[in-house]
Amino acid sequence: MASSGFSVTAPPIFSGENYAIWAVKMKAYLRAFDLWEIVEMGGDSSVMRHVNLTVAQIKQHSEDVARRYKALSCIQSVVSDAIFTRIMTCDSPKEAWDRLKDEFHGSERTRQMQALNLHREFEILRMKDDETIKEYSDKIMKLVNQLRLLGEDLAERRIVNKVLVSLSKKFEAKISSLEDSKDLSQLTVTELVNALQAQEQKRAIRHENNVEGALLVKNKSKNPSSSSRRNEDVRCRFCNQLGHIEKVCKAKGTRGEEKAIVVEENEAVEEALFMIKNTDLR
Repeated sequence: MASSGFSVTAPPIFSGENYAIWAVKMKAYLRAFDLWEIVEMGGDSSVMRHVNLTVAQIKQHSEDVARRYKALSCIQSVVSDAIFTRIMTCDSPKEAWDRLKDEFHGSERTRQMQALNLHREFEILRMKDDETIKEYSDKIMKLVNQLRLLGEDLAERRIVNKVLVSLSKKFEAKISSLEDSKDLSQLTVTELVNALQAQEQKRAIRHENNVEGALLVKNKSKNPSSSSRRNEDVRCRFCNQLGHIEKVCKAKGTRGEEKAIVVEENEAVEEALFMIKNTDLR
């Protein structure tokens, strides 16, 4: 029986959906209390008819009967009322379990057809160019787990080979590297996925760095800040100010314009005096 310090959470209430998942959780729950063997093997829970039994045999029989009803009670307590009506006439946990399995897990023929369809989907699955390794590996493992729920189990090597032959072309170099450095027959799915994700991350980092470099060059061409910083150290010989040279000095241009205006005004005054002088002579 379960130890006194061990606490087990009961499976969710079964309402008729996702039987395969519920059944896995329920089996583990019953095993935790040493009750699954009673469900799996069944047995006669009737009153003993033998005579001259020892006290130990009588005690063992009583314990077995109690365990059967404990197992039956566990099954009844984790199903909805609608499901309970289907098993309420069952006298043993095995009878209740088999009735639920027959109704919700499907017949053997139905399970075989489901497994066949999943195998076909597994074989034709291919990685898309825009998928990540995680997305693709999740798809594969979902199919694998669905097959396992139906009693089918795929070998680790078969899953590894499936991943290797169905990856997109961008991983060809990595596959070649793995073939040279590792024994693929000993490679696990987890090891393969981790190696591929590491390669994917490196490629993403390189792409990000290339994009940043291109943007930096583009920004420099639009805003040559480095040239501006160099110009800050230049001193104009005309106005003695930093940031420009004499050739483009605005102060120089302004003073030149002022000088030209003064010259023009002087010339206009001289011309007026000359005209006045000529008038007086007449």
